[in-house]
Parts: sequence; structure tokens; C-alpha cells
Amino acid sequence: MDSLVQILMLVLDVVWFFVIAHLIMSWLINFEVLNLRQPLVSQLWYFLQRLLEPIYAPIRRILPAMGGIDLSPLVVILGIIAIQIVIQNNF
Repeated sequence: MDSLVQILMLVLDVVWFFVIAHLIMSWLINFEVLNLRQPLVSQLWYFLQRLLEPIYAPIRRILPAMGGIDLSPLVVILGIIAIQIVIQNNF
């Protein structure tokens, strides 16, 4: 049982890392530090988009429109932290 908990914590840490990387990349792209015409940046961006969009989409449907501000990554990060706290306290 302890092994499964550690695997679940590892998966949650990896998802957390991907969300943070996606968030930072979105800022850098919006402030024109990164350019999507660069092949590596473009491939990494679209990989993260395809990976995280199934997680973000249900949250975006629930959250109200914020005028161009996407709060779904924040909700995902808070959800991951909450799940990790529950797992650590119960196992």
C-alpha cells in the first residue's frame, strides 16, 4: 500500500511540474520572451497544451469568465496540493 501512495504522490508531483512549466511558458510567450515560431518552443508548448487541456477544460466550464484571465491552472495546483495533504495525512 505504501508503494501505491508513493507512486500517486510522484504522479501528482509530475503533473504539478507540468502545470507550473505551462504557466511560466504562457507568461513568457505573452510577454514575447519566447516565440512560437521557434520549433523547440512550439513543440514544447503544444505538447503541454495537449497534455493539460483535458484537465483544464472541465474547470474552465465551471469557473466564471474573468475577462481574459485563466484561473484553471491555479485551481489545478490547489487541487493537487489538497490531494497531497489528504494522502499524507491518511496513509
